[in-house]
Amino acid sequence: MKLAIGFLTYSKLTARYLPDFLASLELALNFLSPSQHQITVFDNSESGDKQNQQIIESFNRGELGFSPHSPIQYLTQEKNLGFSRAYNILIRSALTTEAEYFLVINPDTLLEPDSISSLLASLENDSGLAATAPTILRWDFAGGKKKTDIIDTLGIAIKPGLQFFDLGQGENVEQFVDATRGSLKKLTILGPSGAAGLFRTKALSDISFVPNGLEAMSPGVERERQYFDENFFMYKEDCDLAYRLTKAGYQSMTVSDSIIYHDRTASSAKLGLGTFMSNRRNKSRQIRVWSFRNQHYLFIKNWKNENIVNRVFIAFRIGLLFIFSLILEQFLLKEYIYIFRYRKTIVKC
Repeated sequence: MKLAIGFLTYSKLTARYLPDFLASLELALNFLSPSQHQITVFDNSESGDKQNQQIIESFNRGELGFSPHSPIQYLTQEKNLGFSRAYNILIRSALTTEAEYFLVINPDTLLEPDSISSLLASLENDSGLAATAPTILRWDFAGGKKKTDIIDTLGIAIKPGLQFFDLGQGENVEQFVDATRGSLKKLTILGPSGAAGLFRTKALSDISFVPNGLEAMSPGVERERQYFDENFFMYKEDCDLAYRLTKAGYQSMTVSDSIIYHDRTASSAKLGLGTFMSNRRNKSRQIRVWSFRNQHYLFIKNWKNENIVNRVFIAFRIGLLFIFSLILEQFLLKEYIYIFRYRKTIVKC
């Protein structure tokens, strides 16, 4: 098996995208024979919510307006396992097929026909690469499903103090074009965004780990190895994976010829404080909790191996986050108890 594709679904949040997403995915896989790829979905919907399952079954029966090359394998545990745990199940499934590459892809995306082939060609041509990221542009789904020239992300980058961000987010893609080549500048990144990225499975295996407390187990330990850190239920798990790949000596790059469109709500990139706060208030408390908690997990995981200068930046950011939560979002303060309680379960990098 050359390529395994995995994506997650969750209730109506993803169901509305599936017909367009699946049609574009099918077209983007035309360059491979059915024996060369496998698509698996993990449905994180709660028990009784069958809307995503029904669309997948309609796809497999050829009822979405086209005949699929191969059926999608459907997995579920009838509860929300989160991003990391569900994707680890998909990666383990891919490894059983001896797939060389694994594609992470969100179902709220629209793939251009040559998007996957371009990602794959770049990985095959450079054995030093662990992952390739597409050029992800904004998809205005609510506004008539319009494709835009505004960058959603070119991949994950980093600033001092373990401040991860989506490269180019909110910018016009023309600002990243090399005029002499007529295409995007060659960009080296930490790793792909969780929205879409192609990984070499060997690299994922190399940076996998056994959670604390399981090292002494013998039978079945391999099944429990983690690729995405399952302490990160959702949010920043892609940053953690990208940073571990980089620290392991792997490189990742953005592929200019691979275009994928992603529907995402307004980001805070290049926006003023007022707009930032407005966007933040529009996010649920749970999302803000996950983001806050997981950022501190990143501090804990990486503190020991950061240099002195970066530790100063990290300490400064920890202080800022505390002041921010103390003044503006007091509901986050209880997360310090949670972070302290679970710090021993975090595998240090």
